[in-house]
Amino acid sequence: MTAIPPSELDRPALARGRSAADADLRSVSAAIRRAEFGDRLRSLALAAPLLVLLALSFGIPIVLLLSRAVYDPTIANALPQTSQALSGWSGSGLPDDAAFLALAADLKDNQAKGTAYELAKSLNARLPGARSQVLKTVRQLEGAGDRPPLEVVKSVPFWSQPGTWPAIANGTHAVTSFYLLSALDLRWNADGSIERVPPEQAIFLQVFMRTFFVAAAVTLATLLLGFPLAYLIASAPKGLAAILIVAVLLPFWTSILVRTAAWTVLLQKFGLVNDLLLWLGVVDDRLDLMYSRIGLIIAMTHIQLPFTLLPIYSVMRTIPPSQMKAAYSLGGRPFTAFRRIYLPQVFPGVMAGCLLTFILCLGYYITPALIGGASDQLISNFIANYVNVELNWEMAAALSFILLVFTLALFGIFARILGLDRLKLV
Repeated sequence: MTAIPPSELDRPALARGRSAADADLRSVSAAIRRAEFGDRLRSLALAAPLLVLLALSFGIPIVLLLSRAVYDPTIANALPQTSQALSGWSGSGLPDDAAFLALAADLKDNQAKGTAYELAKSLNARLPGARSQVLKTVRQLEGAGDRPPLEVVKSVPFWSQPGTWPAIANGTHAVTSFYLLSALDLRWNADGSIERVPPEQAIFLQVFMRTFFVAAAVTLATLLLGFPLAYLIASAPKGLAAILIVAVLLPFWTSILVRTAAWTVLLQKFGLVNDLLLWLGVVDDRLDLMYSRIGLIIAMTHIQLPFTLLPIYSVMRTIPPSQMKAAYSLGGRPFTAFRRIYLPQVFPGVMAGCLLTFILCLGYYITPALIGGASDQLISNFIANYVNVELNWEMAAALSFILLVFTLALFGIFARILGLDRLKLV
């Protein structure tokens, strides 16, 4: 017979039982964690193809585009000798002749490589008018013959102007804040501080304010139209509610380009909208609704109405009608019952619909281009112009980055006030 150690005789039975129970609990918890970890790995494996597709087709291209807002190596790569010659320059006055000779050598190399136009375009973004002067200097250097390159460069007045060499010196840094500052109508001045650009050159802040104003006006208009309609659909019998829902969703079945083109017909001076206003006696003369801000807001309101209405309706249909009846039976007036019982429950849907509409309006391009006038173009039209016409991807990236920051800040404010768990999109 095996003798029991004294330590076992001294340990209470209750302690032994608790220790065994704790050990069993730890083993069960570990098994549950292993099972949950396996489930998460399987879920991640199922979603991996979609995540990779999103990263390759959306995430990485967006990051690469936005990086162009602060990374522009064009001038640094095109003017290596000039960059080296300017390394010891104080930044005031004109540099010495070595910098002019280095510039002439770099311009010849760019002409031989076929990159002179790219350099001229990049420098023109920093210094308006530089494109023609760079190409002019390149042509003169190419046909100079025995004429000294230093004399050729100095014969072009552009290279002796006070703002030319500081712009070149700033451009020799691949990482730059030039485009982000320009997107906010700011710039670096001669003493190294930030200042506002002259009023005749300040356009982007005005365009941003116009974009936010139009988005806010459209959001308010869709809310005023969508809230009563959502309430009507939520309160109507099933058959009528289905018909109304189909009427609301009908615009989704046609392209936004087709809907915008239809509004270009309706908003003409002799179109149906003017005919209706005259018939109702609202106006005495026909209005110029095309190429105007009011026409733009009308068209965008029609397109965006479902995006505001559907989140509101999805919340309204979950509210039992008995709540309002109970409020009436307890002596509450209709407006008081609506304000204290109904509206707080609908508020998450209202905020979600308004947020969705506002953010979508910030990126509108086709409708302002076809219906809005020259003074009604939104920031997306300027971004498209820099990408497709000016071929200035850096400026387009800077404007996109500023717009993204504003949008994320707005979303953060909504999430802070309301809470993401209360946003009801469907």
